[in-house]
Amino acid sequence: MAAQTGSRNLRPGTSLLKTLLTRSLRPGPGHRGVRPGPGAGPGQSRSLSSGTGRLSPVWSPQLPGRSHQELYRLSVSDPDQFWGSAAADRLRWIKPFQRVRDCELSSGRIGWFLGGQLNVSVNCLDVHVEKHPDRVALIWERDEPGTEEKVTYRELLETTCRLANTLKSHGVCKGDRVAIYMPVCPLAVAAMLACARIGAVHTVVFAGFSSEALAGRIQDAECKVVLTCNQAVRGGRLLDLKRTVDEAVRSCPSVRHVLVARRTSNPTAMGKLDVPLEEHASVCPPEPMDSEDLLFLLYTSGSTGKPKGIVHTQAGYLLYAALTHQFVFDYRDGDVFGCVADVGWITGHSYIVYGPLCNGATSVLFESTPVYPDPGRYWETVQRLRINQFYGAPTAIRLLLKYDESWVKKYDRSSLRTLGSVGEPINHEAWDWFYNVVGDGRCPLVDTWWQTETGGVCIAPRPAEDGAEIIPAMAMRPFFGIQPALMGEQGEPLTGNDVSGALCISQPWPGMARSIFRDHQRFVDAYFKPYPGYYFTGDAAFRSPDGYYQITGRMDDVINVSGHRLGTAEIEDALDEHPAVPESAVIGIPHDIKGEGETRGTLPSCTASYLQGDTPELELVHHSRGGPEGRGVTRSRCCPLDSHLKRCFGLCSSYNCPGVITIKSIQVLRLKLHVDTIPSTDFCLMN
Repeated sequence: MAAQTGSRNLRPGTSLLKTLLTRSLRPGPGHRGVRPGPGAGPGQSRSLSSGTGRLSPVWSPQLPGRSHQELYRLSVSDPDQFWGSAAADRLRWIKPFQRVRDCELSSGRIGWFLGGQLNVSVNCLDVHVEKHPDRVALIWERDEPGTEEKVTYRELLETTCRLANTLKSHGVCKGDRVAIYMPVCPLAVAAMLACARIGAVHTVVFAGFSSEALAGRIQDAECKVVLTCNQAVRGGRLLDLKRTVDEAVRSCPSVRHVLVARRTSNPTAMGKLDVPLEEHASVCPPEPMDSEDLLFLLYTSGSTGKPKGIVHTQAGYLLYAALTHQFVFDYRDGDVFGCVADVGWITGHSYIVYGPLCNGATSVLFESTPVYPDPGRYWETVQRLRINQFYGAPTAIRLLLKYDESWVKKYDRSSLRTLGSVGEPINHEAWDWFYNVVGDGRCPLVDTWWQTETGGVCIAPRPAEDGAEIIPAMAMRPFFGIQPALMGEQGEPLTGNDVSGALCISQPWPGMARSIFRDHQRFVDAYFKPYPGYYFTGDAAFRSPDGYYQITGRMDDVINVSGHRLGTAEIEDALDEHPAVPESAVIGIPHDIKGEGETRGTLPSCTASYLQGDTPELELVHHSRGGPEGRGVTRSRCCPLDSHLKRCFGLCSSYNCPGVITIKSIQVLRLKLHVDTIPSTDFCLMN
């Protein structure tokens, strides 16, 4: 279809999205996807490691007689055997791989399953359609409560193929980049899989980003096509996505077409680049892709201000997402997996789309917010959809625990078997509420640590031996193949337990990022140059006396006070326990003598008493551009904490005038951090 010219309204009935929103598409004549390629049949030698011959399935944690510890030791001592057999067993190959890996971390050279070819969409769709075409692949929990839509694997495959053919008809070829700016909906998933089917590279942009942020990502990736919806609906509010895209593409000369689907019935103005999505053929042959061909770009913030396009490739990423999804969350065949993230983040990529669909799971797409129409929304959804695993962010949990427990307990949560936390270290108060109130003290709560760059969970309490302890608010155990290392201030690996340092990983794993798009040197400089031979996470961590790992915050967020290095996450954890502090972020303030932390004054006595047991001298301070005390520092005495925070931060559109709360006496931190002597110094709390 040629691009439409002029300006007109997009009429109902022209959108491919109706195939998933209204379920009006008639079932196709049956599955006509690819069949196993050479070497993919049962009993055939599908892959070889370097000189080791045929691989046996030693990796499977379900094999009798193998403990978790034995399998972990194998994964780090013989990664070729471990990962090679996993890839041969779990993925369908069009052409078998000949070499498990070719990696050299110092130079940022990372390659897995070399010589092999596969198609990610086949592994996520076709293989399941062959076995159970009518199994539900996606449950779309729309913003409107009680209006969920279910999409089977057959329907998702057909919609993916139709959309893949649409992209091809508009000139998208293997290797081209496609931007996806959509709400959480089945068509966003189909768009990702459609790109994978034809070998295009998708870059999903969170649908809450501004036109400037969207334009920057489109420009960097040189996207040929943008996929969007007319509007998004979230929390009862309409967001005009098409208008945002229109503003963005004005400065994006690479964009040839904007493909527009309908989420609402409101009319949408169409311009010269815009094309309404229409139905194409429901069969699209999958493109054979080399293991190291690009699968997607995902932009994450950079320290220089310019977002960096993290590169993930085909086979290694898919395998790692699938295995972590299965074993971290105890996924079992037939489970309903509820990850309430947005598909625009890596959490959505790995644990809404690729991991669950590769495992043949039923994955929930949550379009709404935790408090719409009321604070019971999550738990009503759990009851109605019978969700087995619930994976969400500590920020949402901290928001919900401020409401009465009745919003949780009025709903049946007996279907839940695993709870998960993602995105930031979870504080103890939120962990306790999540575990005891939501999970009734019976569901393992896995505090997962990972990054956009790692592709999947790297440290979490599970997998582990049956009945193994879970320590509250601690990530604990490395996943298979992940070998953490803590580095000292001189760049040396720290041995033994009860030590803190820079968190690195000492050997490669299949799911890790391969580069920064068109800037590999930046990739090397950021992740491999700081500690040659190691992947540098940018995070600080503590290895407990028992050998477990606790994430203590970003390295650039560590506060050094009189020689004491304190992680911001630890300080935030202590502050968040106070009922007057719904959310906190800790920063350091330069100090001529102590290094960081300087302000004075008073807080309400109730808050001060909680923090120390008496009433220390504390102060609420509003810093502006003026600089030192007496020039732009506004004191605020004896005002309610919540109203002060709102004045300081809630209406502030930039960080030019951040409000701060300073705590001079920190007995509670001594207890939390197990430090005998922390100086009576200042810490700055910024909401």
